[in-house]
Amino acid sequence: MQVTRTRPFLKWAGGKYRLLDKLSPHLKGRKLIEPFVGSGAVFLNQNFERYLLGDINPDLINLYQCLKKEKKKFITYLQPFFKPKTNNRNYFIELRHEFNSGLKGRRRAAVFVYLNRHGFNGLCRYNKSGGFNVPFGQYKRPYFPEKEMLHFIQKTKNTTFVCGDFVSVMNRSRKGDVVYCDPPYVPLSPTASFTNYAAQGFSYDQQVELAYKAEQLAARGVKVIISNHDNGITREIYKDATIESFTVQRTISCDGENRGAAKELLAIYE
Repeated sequence: MQVTRTRPFLKWAGGKYRLLDKLSPHLKGRKLIEPFVGSGAVFLNQNFERYLLGDINPDLINLYQCLKKEKKKFITYLQPFFKPKTNNRNYFIELRHEFNSGLKGRRRAAVFVYLNRHGFNGLCRYNKSGGFNVPFGQYKRPYFPEKEMLHFIQKTKNTTFVCGDFVSVMNRSRKGDVVYCDPPYVPLSPTASFTNYAAQGFSYDQQVELAYKAEQLAARGVKVIISNHDNGITREIYKDATIESFTVQRTISCDGENRGAAKELLAIYE
């Protein structure tokens, strides 16, 4: 029987929608914890009783909290941002400047969705000063993801969203919980790194720290699954885990001709 999947309402580099068939068999339990929730592709397609979803990106968590609290009111508020007159470079740059000038609350959440859907390749990227710096995407008619947001709202009933680093989120796990980690991937080559999803980046030391934390939790009865590229670096980092390797199609690259197949893995600690 074919499983019906739900897509996230945000466009997202490295989203795990295409990996659900690989991931879902490992995600069984009462509570799912995601320290790198991203677009939410994983939790949206699971059936846990409770969810604890964290991310280091405050704009992402602000958006999710607004949508959970305001529900359809937020969708109605967002609609005017998706009109033909708003789909131009000048308006995009104007809103991006407003966003980077300290915008708060509900409007910041709405502009974040606008920038995500109208920006180049759906990237979420910040400079070292914390400014959102993705250029205008030049799409003919950006999609307004109302249906996807309505499904997201339904899934948030037993969901807690927190903004914090992966250690603080993982520390909230208890025996029997399942933790899925989707950190920024190690680079495939010295020039291929994509670390600007959050202004802080994500270092090699943090990759190692994540694996160490996974080992600690597994010893306490918490199952941890980590996804990453499959290469020499990750094989060394995850040497104490059970490894499941596979090939996936890359969907976001600055070089369109290099959106080819790449080897990825799941490191499973239990």
